[in-house]
Amino acid sequence: MSTSPLLAVEGITVVYGTRTVLDSVTLGVMPGERVGVVGRNGGGKTTLVEVVSGLREPDAGRITRPAGTTVQLVRQDSSGVEHQTVAEFLFGDQPSHAWAGNPLVREVLEGLIGGVSATGYPHGMTTSMSTMSGGQRRKAELARALMQDSDVVILDEPTNHLEVEAIDWLAGFITRRRGATVVVTHDRWFLDASCTATWEVADGHVHKYEGGYAAFVLARAERQRREDVAQERRSNLLRKELAWLRRGAPARTSKPKFRIAAAEALISHVPPPRDSVQLAQTASARLGKKVVNIHDAAFAPAPAEQTVFDSVSWNLAPGTRYGLLGPNGIGKTTLLNAIAEAAGGQVDNPPEKRHGRIEVGTTVVVGVLSQMADETPPDVQVLPYVESLRPMVEVDGNDISARSLLERFGFTGNRLTTFIRDLSGGERRRLALLTVLLAGPNVLLLDEPTNDLDTDTAAEFEDLLDTWPGTVVSVSHDRYFLERTCDQMYALLPRTGHPAALRHLVGGVEQYLALRNPVQAPVSPSAVSAAPSAGRSGAEVHAARKNLQRIERRLAKIEELLAGLAVEVEQAATDYELLQRLLGEMNDLTKEKQDLEDEWLESAEVVADTQ
Repeated sequence: MSTSPLLAVEGITVVYGTRTVLDSVTLGVMPGERVGVVGRNGGGKTTLVEVVSGLREPDAGRITRPAGTTVQLVRQDSSGVEHQTVAEFLFGDQPSHAWAGNPLVREVLEGLIGGVSATGYPHGMTTSMSTMSGGQRRKAELARALMQDSDVVILDEPTNHLEVEAIDWLAGFITRRRGATVVVTHDRWFLDASCTATWEVADGHVHKYEGGYAAFVLARAERQRREDVAQERRSNLLRKELAWLRRGAPARTSKPKFRIAAAEALISHVPPPRDSVQLAQTASARLGKKVVNIHDAAFAPAPAEQTVFDSVSWNLAPGTRYGLLGPNGIGKTTLLNAIAEAAGGQVDNPPEKRHGRIEVGTTVVVGVLSQMADETPPDVQVLPYVESLRPMVEVDGNDISARSLLERFGFTGNRLTTFIRDLSGGERRRLALLTVLLAGPNVLLLDEPTNDLDTDTAAEFEDLLDTWPGTVVSVSHDRYFLERTCDQMYALLPRTGHPAALRHLVGGVEQYLALRNPVQAPVSPSAVSAAPSAGRSGAEVHAARKNLQRIERRLAKIEELLAGLAVEVEQAATDYELLQRLLGEMNDLTKEKQDLEDEWLESAEVVADTQ
């Protein structure tokens, strides 16, 4: 492999007005390298890749590219091709026989748009680009770039609008392709799954790290400890996130590839991200016995059309964090809206209930973050607006000022006095999250909460959720966020000829991907750990399937027992001996639950090996 970079920039500087976005940056992209670009919103990530790709000229410095090097750039914004069909956008005027037999083209089309017939679109290859959703358009844009087999592919926020299945496929494809890839993304799971190096754009400079997101977190924690030991808050948060990466759900199947000894030294005294038992106890005191109980319900979106899901029964327990998965358009937002409406929340388009019922506890106060949350007044400055809602907020048992909370959400310096109309999309999203929390809900319904959030702000939000005493339901395609914050996973899954149905996912996102694509195993960090075992006997597979059923029944029972114990804990607040016994039972059940989840994963691997 050549040791010369395919793309290189030397001493580049870019200035906007009086602000230096990039300051004497020097770096290169090597053959076969997969680089993830991270940093705060507005910090210069997009500017950097536009300069590297040759789309933008720097104010100073130079760009070098060997003759013949091919580069493809997929930008965040739309390509402006509303008049074209899918076939015209992807292939121009080429006849189908010119591309349909190309193995690379077929692989990309199968992974992103439903094969050479484009079954993922309403009218196949003749679907007009003007009628597409954001996710459908994004897939077409990615497909066109990836089919070129260029030396360098540069992707700016490629996972925006994509569902979990498509993100999983894209990560696997990038790791298999021969050329180099540069990816600007806030998707931390995607960074770990696909990248061999990370560039952090901060304060006009680019810090380079080996490895994906886990390695980046460790290296940055070490760098900040050396540079400024006074940054205790930031260092503690980094150590907490590092502890999650080493001990969390992904670590059960694939240890992140970073220096284990250094990681253990930094996190030796860091507890798990959240205490589920304590959260259940505290949430029970705020919520009581009943939170939300859904009984055999069916719903249609507004305006009422055909039923999108039915036979849904789901009991939400105090203090539990739920993740809700499902393909785009399956009805996840409709289900959140149904819960919100039943709980007295503000819903723009309440769904129509076809049958069943939803019971809501009398003490429930619901907070809703919609995908398009944009209800803040535009002609008000950020800090005065937040102070008018609530000048002091309780976080982690302590009262903190509105200014301090804003700073935790990335609003510092002159951004505190910026008018809301002048905020970026990511800043508006952060402000919407903050205002939902300020209202003091005890049940949070979050619809794509990390959209437009950079990695640092997403980590801050997860840190707040760790100690927030309430029940959370999160609809998200952000796999890292789901696995980091959720105790249980559910999915709305399509059924041929019938509305979607709700299913509990004991195996989390991995089980969801296996259910969505049973033929091809999901490509993920854990999927590269080993090839499928061969030679499983029929008896072994049968025993594994029976074990899965047994584990799922026991886990469902444990959830019922934990919910009941949470109520008893609330009632035993003044009986110390009884309280200690109940908390001990909750700890034992929680430990059994964790062991059963590990056992489930082992049995699921045996079954998957035969598919």
